[in-house]
Amino acid sequence: MRWKGRRESENVEDRRGGGKVGGISILGLVVAFIAWKFFDVDPQQAYQATQQITQQAQSNTATELQQPTAEQQQDAAFVATILADTEDIWSTIFKTNGEQYRQPKLVMFNGRVDSACGAAVSAVGPFYCPADQKIYIDTQFFREMHQQLGIAADRQPSERINSNQAGDFAQAYVLAHEVGHHVQNIMGISSQVQKARSKANQVQSNQLSVRLELQADCFAGVWAHHNQNRTQFLQQGDIEVAMDAAEKIGDDYLQKRATGQVVPDSFTHGKSAQRMQWFKTGLDTGEITRCDTFSSAI
Repeated sequence: MRWKGRRESENVEDRRGGGKVGGISILGLVVAFIAWKFFDVDPQQAYQATQQITQQAQSNTATELQQPTAEQQQDAAFVATILADTEDIWSTIFKTNGEQYRQPKLVMFNGRVDSACGAAVSAVGPFYCPADQKIYIDTQFFREMHQQLGIAADRQPSERINSNQAGDFAQAYVLAHEVGHHVQNIMGISSQVQKARSKANQVQSNQLSVRLELQADCFAGVWAHHNQNRTQFLQQGDIEVAMDAAEKIGDDYLQKRATGQVVPDSFTHGKSAQRMQWFKTGLDTGEITRCDTFSSAI
């Protein structure tokens, strides 16, 4: 994916530097993620529990983060560029519809972060907080995509530092999905869904969550469609890698990988096939009106 040389957003807040931190425990991240996503356990509590197991090993590798590494600098530039791309595209789409786009802020953090939606740890993955209209991401998640989920696993870290690689589009898709949640928020969709969920039972609430997530996937595809027309940023293999990412973060894929079982009533983000379908719908059409996951049979 070609991303270097374009404008970088000024709406990025870097909270990664300073303080003594240990290396992120892969065991802690995986256990906390599974506990949060499928068993409704507080991910911070799960993460802290697993940290007790790995605390000694981490204490031996703890380092002072004073100067960002080359990889961290690359992450920051990548995130700022993709965020700027979303700002340009969504501003144009909103203007075409006679409205003004309010740009979100993006916060990069290490390990744990405080937001207007409460404290969160890296295990929850990138997330959008509607209360402060900010996107939060621990960029270590990009490494987890490659190492744990096998998305573009053939890309070596040294290659990604010198990017414009096909695997980058999977990361852009993740960021665009979170921006999609911001679009839902300022369009009033999120509040309507939240109101409906408050009156629904657990299964119905989960189904509404799935539709919200699938629409964010579709919005990510809409962004990619228009950004391709504007910048010709896609390279051979990019779409396939993004579709691979959509497949591997599907509820059914993750549940089967984690527990060997699939429980459809517990889905909150959608099956792999659904996530791939709705991202592709936005990518092919570039029309937000085609992203009505609430009226469609899914």
